[in-house]
Amino acid sequence: MPRDTSIKSVLIIGSGPIIIGQAVEFDYSGSQAALSLKDEGIEVSIINSNPATIMTDNVIGDNVYLWPLTCDSIEKILQERHIDAVLPTMGGQTALNLCKEAEERGIWQKYGVRIIGVDVAAIEKTENREEFRQLMVDIGIGVAPSKIANSFLEGKEAAQEIGFPLVIRPSYTLGGTGGGFVHKKEEFDAALSRGLQASPTHEVLVEKAVLGWKEYELELLRDNKDNVIIICSIENFDPMGIHTGDSITVAPAMTLSDRCYQDMRNQAIKMMRAIGNFAGGCNVQFSVDPVTEAIIAIEINPRVSRSSALASKATGYPIAKIAAKLAIGYNLDEIENQITKTTSAYFEPTLDYVIVKIPRWNFDKFKGANPELGLQMKAVGEVMGIGRTFIEALQKACQSLEIGRAGLGADGRQNRNLEEIMYGLEHPSWNRIFLLKDAFSLGVPLESIRKATKIDKWFLVQIQELVQLEQELKRYTLNNIPKDFFCTLKQKGFSDVQISWLLGNVTEDDVYERRKELGIRRVYKMVDTCAAEFPAQTPYYYSTFEDENESVVSDRKKIIVLGSGPNRIGQGIEFDYSCVHGLLAAKECGFESIMINCNPETVSTDFNMADKLYFEPVFWEHVREIIDLEKPEGVIVQLGGQTALKMAEKLHEKGIKIIGTSFDNMDIAEDRGRFSDLLRDLDIPYPRYGVAETAEEALEVAHHVGYPVLVRPSYVLGGQGMSIVINDADLENAVVKLLGDLPGNRVLIDHFLDRAEEAESDSICDGEDVHIVGLMEHIEPAGIHSGDSSAVLPPFNLSENVIRQMEEYTIKLAKALNVIGLLNIQFAIKDEKVYVIEANPRASRTVPFIAKAYDVPYINIAAKIMLGVNKLKDFTIVRKLEGYAIKEPVFSFDKFPEVNKQLGPEMKSTGEAIRFIKDLHDPYFVKLYKEKSMYLSK
Repeated sequence: MPRDTSIKSVLIIGSGPIIIGQAVEFDYSGSQAALSLKDEGIEVSIINSNPATIMTDNVIGDNVYLWPLTCDSIEKILQERHIDAVLPTMGGQTALNLCKEAEERGIWQKYGVRIIGVDVAAIEKTENREEFRQLMVDIGIGVAPSKIANSFLEGKEAAQEIGFPLVIRPSYTLGGTGGGFVHKKEEFDAALSRGLQASPTHEVLVEKAVLGWKEYELELLRDNKDNVIIICSIENFDPMGIHTGDSITVAPAMTLSDRCYQDMRNQAIKMMRAIGNFAGGCNVQFSVDPVTEAIIAIEINPRVSRSSALASKATGYPIAKIAAKLAIGYNLDEIENQITKTTSAYFEPTLDYVIVKIPRWNFDKFKGANPELGLQMKAVGEVMGIGRTFIEALQKACQSLEIGRAGLGADGRQNRNLEEIMYGLEHPSWNRIFLLKDAFSLGVPLESIRKATKIDKWFLVQIQELVQLEQELKRYTLNNIPKDFFCTLKQKGFSDVQISWLLGNVTEDDVYERRKELGIRRVYKMVDTCAAEFPAQTPYYYSTFEDENESVVSDRKKIIVLGSGPNRIGQGIEFDYSCVHGLLAAKECGFESIMINCNPETVSTDFNMADKLYFEPVFWEHVREIIDLEKPEGVIVQLGGQTALKMAEKLHEKGIKIIGTSFDNMDIAEDRGRFSDLLRDLDIPYPRYGVAETAEEALEVAHHVGYPVLVRPSYVLGGQGMSIVINDADLENAVVKLLGDLPGNRVLIDHFLDRAEEAESDSICDGEDVHIVGLMEHIEPAGIHSGDSSAVLPPFNLSENVIRQMEEYTIKLAKALNVIGLLNIQFAIKDEKVYVIEANPRASRTVPFIAKAYDVPYINIAAKIMLGVNKLKDFTIVRKLEGYAIKEPVFSFDKFPEVNKQLGPEMKSTGEAIRFIKDLHDPYFVKLYKEKSMYLSK
C-alpha cells in the first residue's frame, strides 16, 4: 500500500550522549531516517541531547530539540507541536526505553501519538528475558536451557538445576551491562548480585553457557504485507563468549553451510513475525554448534542496531532509510532501490567482496581495567575493511585501527613470548587477532591454536597462510620479486610498509616505486550490492588489486576530505560532524567532494553524503593512491582530528596542497618549543616549560620550571599519557613509562598552574580577519582535561579584563599562525592573568557544541573560507542563545568498575550532552558549581 497520508509529522528519538554500547551508529541511522521522512514531505522533529551529532543539525530535522531524553521533555514537545507519530527505533536502547516509559505513563495516548516502526509489546517481548525465552519455546525455536530469577534465592536454585558453566543476562540493559559468565560455583554469588543490581527490573536470566559455539547475526526488514528480506548475514570471527560489539565480524558469513543458513533464515523470519505486527528493521542473533550445526536463538532487537549500520555499509543497502519508509506505510516493492535507481528495495543484496569489522578499544584510558573480553561490551568504536577476500579485508581493517599497526603483523611489533601469546589466546583481549599471527610465526600448530581459541579452522588457515607468504618473501630482494608473487602479496592485503619491513634495508617509498614500475596499482571497485546483475549508480568504492578500475575520474575540480577513523576517547563523533559539513560546503562551492574514511558507524561514510566515497583506511598508502588517481585541488585535514592531521606532513613532503592552514603553521602549534617561542615573541604569557628525551633531562627541566609539573608526550590527542607530578621520584617514573610506551617521542614538561581556572576560545580566521566563535569557561579547574570538563557558554564568572585578554590573544595567535579556518585555544587563568596552554588550528570537540548553542553553521563557514571561496566579511553571523549552554561530559565507568574514576589531564569521557539554562540560579548549574568548589578546595 502507499504511504499513510495521515502521518504529517513525526518525532524521532535519538540515543543521547555516546557511551560504550551505544555509539555513533545511531547518529547515522537517525540522520538517514529523518532525511527519508523529509523526502516524503513529513515534518520531522528530533529530540537528542548530543550536540556533536549531525542528527541534531538543522540540515537534518525541521525542529531539533537539544533537550534531556526524559518523559518531561517529550511532553513539552507534544504540547508545543502537533506530532502524529513517534519513531523510536533509530535511537538504540535509550530511545526504546524512553518510548516504553512514555507509553506506560499514558503520554502517547494523551496526545494522540502513534508509535511506528515497532510496538511496545515487541519491546517487552524482546527485552524481558523470560518472555523472550517462552516465546521461542512456543514457536519452536531452540534456546539454551535457562531460568528467570528475580531474587538471590531463585538465582541459586536455577544454577543448581542447570549446572555450570552459566551465563547471567540482566533484563533491560545496554551493551551487556551486568552480564557475565560463571565457570564455577565459587564465582556465582558475586556475579548474580551484579546482574540483579544492573537490571532496572531486578531480573536476570540464568542460562546454560554455550561457550565455543559459533555466533551469527542476520539483519532483516519487514513491510506491512509481511514481506521479509534478509539484508545481510554476519559471522562472528570470535566464538560465543564475547559480546558481539567486541567481536571481529565478517560479512557475508564465511563458514556457514547452505543448509544451516536456510534454516537460520527461516527461524529469523519466524521470530520477527512472532514478536509483533510492525514494519521496520530487526537484528537477530544465533548460536550454532560447530559440530552438529544445531541452532539456538540468542536475542532479537526490533530496532536499528550497531550491526544495522555495519550491514548498511557492508551492502550499500540503506537500512535506516528504508525502515523509516516502511514505518509510514510503504511496502518494499514500492520503494526505489537507492543503488540501481531502476529496481525496487524488495531484494536481498548479493556481495562479491568481503567485509571485516574490528572493534577499537581504549584500555589505555582506563588504568587497572580488566582487559579480558566477555559478555559486557568494552569497545569504544570500530573500523571496517573491504576486500575481495577475507584476508585482504582483515589486513585493511588492521591498518585502519589507528594503533600503529601496518597490517596483521610483519611491522616490527610482534610478540615473541610464547607464554604471553598462549595466555592471550585463551583470555581474549584487544590484541588477540595479532597474537594469533604471532603464534603461527613461532610455529604453534594450528590445532593447538584452535583448541585455545575455539575459532573456526577456516579463519585460522587464512592467517597461517600469511606466515607462509612472509617466509617466501624473505627469499627475495626488492628488485627480483616476481611480479605474480608481488601481486599476490598485495591481494593478500600486505601494505608497502609490511613488505619493506620484511625485506629490510628498503623504505615504504622504495616498495611503492618498485610496484609502480611493475604496473601493480590499486584499482577501485564499486559497492553495488547486486554483484553486477543490475548497473549500480552509487559512487561508493573500495580498493583491490585486479585489472579493471570502476572509479571513473571526472574532469571537475575535486576536494578530498580525510575522515577521523574509528571512534575513540579523545577523538569522537564531533570530527565526523565536521567532516560532513566539509563535504557539504565543498559541494555548495561547486567542487566534487570526495570522502576517505573507514568507520562504518558514521554519517560521513553514508554512500550519498559525498559525491564519491572511498571506504578505505585513512592510512598513507591508501590515501596517496586515491590522490594519485583523483588529482584533487587539495586535501582537507583540519576536520578529521588527529587521524587526518597525521597525514599533513606526508602530504606536505609530497607537494600535495593542504586546504586551509599550512602544514608548517599547524606544526608550530603542535611543537611545544616552536609554539612557546611564538608566544614569547607575541608577548603572550605561557607556563614555563622544557623538553626532555631522557629521565635525567626531565629532572633538570622540572627543577628549572618548578613543581608541580605537567608531563606529556608531544603530538598526541586526548591527553594520552599526561600526568601531574609533584616530586622527582614520580617524575622519573612518569618519564620512563612514557618513553617506553612511545619510543622516539619527546617529553614535554610544563609548570602546572595549580588552582587556576580554565577557559577556551574557538575562532575562525580567513588570514586577515578573525571571528571569535565562542568563549567558554570550565566548571572544573585547570588540570582536568578539557574533554572531561563541563564548559559554560558564554563565560559566567570571568572578569571583563580576563575576557579582553582571551580575545586579544586569540586574535594575535590566529594571525601569527596564519590560520585559514578553525582555531581552538585553551587558557589557564590565575590572579586575573591569562596564560595560553595550547592552540589547535583544526576542528575541535567544542565547535559542534557552540554551533548548536548559537544556532550558527560554523563548520560550514570555516570550510568555505578554507576552500578560498569566501572571506569572513561575506557572512552575517547572528547568535540566538538566550541564557547559557553547558557542555557536560559523559563517562562509561560502569563498564570498568575497578578503575580509578578520578579525573585528570588524560581524557576519559566517551561523549557529551548539552543543557540550556536561563540563568545561573538553575538548580542544575548550582549543583555543578558546587562540584567545582569541591575540586578547588582540594
